[in-house]
Amino acid sequence: MNFLSDRINNLSTSQTLAMAAKARELKAQGIDIISLSLGEPDFNTPDFIKEAAKRAIDENYSTYTPVEGYADLKEAICRKFKRDNNLDYTPANIVVSTGAKQSLYNIAQVMINPGDEVILPAPYWVSYYEIIKIAGGIPVEVPTSVETDFKITPEQLEAAITPKTKMIWYSSPCNPSGSVFNREELTALAKVLEKHPNIFVVSDEIYEHINFSGTFCSIASIPGMFDRTITVNGVAKAFAMTGWRIGYIGANETIAKACTKMQGQVTSGANSIAQRATIAAVDADPSVLHDMVKAFHSRRDLVVGLIKEIPGLKLNVPEGAFYVFPDVSSFFGKTLRGTEIKNADDFSMYLLAEANVATVTGDAFGNPNCIRFSYATSEEILTEALKRIKEALA
Repeated sequence: MNFLSDRINNLSTSQTLAMAAKARELKAQGIDIISLSLGEPDFNTPDFIKEAAKRAIDENYSTYTPVEGYADLKEAICRKFKRDNNLDYTPANIVVSTGAKQSLYNIAQVMINPGDEVILPAPYWVSYYEIIKIAGGIPVEVPTSVETDFKITPEQLEAAITPKTKMIWYSSPCNPSGSVFNREELTALAKVLEKHPNIFVVSDEIYEHINFSGTFCSIASIPGMFDRTITVNGVAKAFAMTGWRIGYIGANETIAKACTKMQGQVTSGANSIAQRATIAAVDADPSVLHDMVKAFHSRRDLVVGLIKEIPGLKLNVPEGAFYVFPDVSSFFGKTLRGTEIKNADDFSMYLLAEANVATVTGDAFGNPNCIRFSYATSEEILTEALKRIKEALA
């Protein structure tokens, strides 16, 4: 007897979390697994942020918080948006949530009606697809490839738009490809959207500061795009605060109010201590992240160099985040050590079994030719992981 709802039965499990769980299980059995599946910085939260949290505990910030976030945190987020993105939001445009994932969930729930189409340039972050589906929306995947640096073109965007299109969701720097859209590329996409004034954009900028391209552009800063863009960000990745669970949006007041209303019935306000710590994080000059970003840049160069030595793997050079997303399709149809590789799922499972390295299949991100692995770990571990992969594929 199945007493669970159709909603949960139709929902896919997060592939990144599933692979991480599998890796933990094998580790617990004493197998030496290197897990490159989770997108989590291997740095500690900076001390000045921890100090702010300790102060908040001593100052008794222990009661319920306003649903949309503390007023002084929202003011700090407005300053951050102005400083880093040249966006003029007011506190009325800001909603603080329990992680950027909740921000995205809120947006889907308040914007999408059953049957509305949402364009997803693929590859996309795994949870977009399911979050849109839960709201009754129809994800419309627009494929890209390693040859185009995994970026959607204006022509592709135009071709994907139908009378049912309500939104487009994308991340830059992108999880999983590491691609970063520059101002020219976003301006070209905005030109297409000019002709379709009823389409809204979700711009997920959680990896904004982990960026080696030297520039960053928020699509909301392009003329005509401010009111129809919902900018999503948070402190998890840049400030190594994944467990603190604070994300936020900047959006027009109607959308912000709706997200507050939704959140009020689901979780209420985000954690009080984490919010106080976030004020310190968003008010800090981004230069405090210099050493961490430099370490990621160096790891990226290491990983790209080592992958280029493995025949059969095709790779773009990611300009941000901390992932590589190689195309592994040259192995499809081949048999490796008795295992037939039909697709990226098989390839990913083969690496887990033969190389003891956990990665995530690209299928989960809307690109069945690729796999993702995270280089958010030491250069020593990355070198060993790629040595194992090279041997397993030889």
